[in-house]
Amino acid sequence: MTSPLIGEFIGTAVLIIFGNGVVASCLLNKSKAQGAGWVAITAGWAFAVIMGVFTANALGSAQADLNPAVTLAKTIGGVYTTSQAISTIIAEIAGGFAGACIVWLFFMDHWSVTEDKGLKLACFSTGPAIRNSTNNLISEIIGTFMLVFVIFCIFSKAVGGVAPGFGPYLVGMLVWALGLSLGATTGYAINPARDLGPRLAHAFLPIAGKGDSDWGYAWIPVVGPFIGGALAALAAIMFGIL
Repeated sequence: MTSPLIGEFIGTAVLIIFGNGVVASCLLNKSKAQGAGWVAITAGWAFAVIMGVFTANALGSAQADLNPAVTLAKTIGGVYTTSQAISTIIAEIAGGFAGACIVWLFFMDHWSVTEDKGLKLACFSTGPAIRNSTNNLISEIIGTFMLVFVIFCIFSKAVGGVAPGFGPYLVGMLVWALGLSLGATTGYAINPARDLGPRLAHAFLPIAGKGDSDWGYAWIPVVGPFIGGALAALAAIMFGIL
């Protein structure tokens, strides 16, 4: 059984399992990968995107957005109706929640031996290196703009199209580049489902020794990506690539 919504749900879950999985591997105590660092995390997220996109494609989502900001941008560009966009975004956020639950289960023994509550939260959702709401919001807007606009460029007719099956690798490379270049200020959520779904999971799951879910910051990795995605869509329309 396949459908666009099933593809978005499971594809986003796969994205989070691999993406938040690499974060947990690098941060949680007594993990064999503890301390592997930022390069490992950014590479893991790049590969997570590739695997998530292929999964979404196989299960019925030809678009394989896995990201409400991308879905919003495509809606502005006329790809989705409003009702299709809303149902797609709900599926993506639900997939993010489900994927985070699996990460929690997988690393079950490591939550109790990790005392730092901030590190536990980081295995689910993003947070700023320096907390400044205005600058943090700008970071998420710019990061998401670069993600969405360059995706539109990659798949534009002007570049001659992308060979079947090669697109996910290019998007993964883009996400890797974003993480290395623009990810260090806020942890580059650049995706409301990537942050909100797992943050909800952090709030509801019985994680050993967890702290609060930092809801005071939570609006930034949701609002920022939506603004960035919308601006990218407008820019793509202006330049004739969407």
